[in-house]
Amino acid sequence: MKVTALVPLPSKSEPFRRNRERFIPAVPGCYALVTIHQEVLYIGLSNNLRRRINEHLDNPSKTGLTAKGRAVLFFWLETAETNKIERTWLNIHISSEGGLPELNSVYSPTAT
Repeated sequence: MKVTALVPLPSKSEPFRRNRERFIPAVPGCYALVTIHQEVLYIGLSNNLRRRINEHLDNPSKTGLTAKGRAVLFFWLETAETNKIERTWLNIHISSEGGLPELNSVYSPTAT
């Protein structure tokens, strides 16, 4: 599924690289890890988006190669309604693809 299918659409993006984390705000929001072809690999939420991207960059399963490609972009939407938006995005992905994004393992939002 393409990132453009998410509603509401993530409003910002940065390359999924350590030297770009400083451009991601330390605010609550929902995010998606996306391939170069705009395919969603992971959907999540966080109370601190900057901290969360760093945690993902330290995780080999999030930085490694998948069947759809490697995560190269970090899209996000700043919001206080993280649980609602994440559930909506996951439901859109499940409706479109028949399951969770490749790197998601559970369908239960947990703020981090």
